Amino acid sequence: MKICITSQGKDLESEIDPRFGRCKYFIFYDTETNQYEVVENPWREAPKGAGTQAGQFVASKGTKILITGNVGPGAEWVIISAGIKIVEAKGKVIDAINKAKKEN
Repeated sequence: MKICITSQGKDLESEIDPRFGRCKYFIFYDTETNQYEVVENPWREAPKGAGTQAGQFVASKGTKILITGNVGPGAEWVIISAGIKIVEAKGKVIDAINKAKKEN
């Protein structure tokens, strides 16, 4: 299963970024291989539509769970329509991953 976590840094010890569409990084974690990929958010400075574009990108990566702080209404619609579960969280990326692995 692929989990996407918004992150303030490039590793699993980083803090979760509370902003979805304007987060610094997306970390895509595969629970089957325990491998992850870090992608800098290209829509972070977009004048508008950052959340919607980020939502489409996250969906295109095969994400099943999104862990973040806050998701705006446009992005939420895109994410839910793609069948992705949204989990609001704070703290370290690795802690959120471990919690999601236990619960799913």
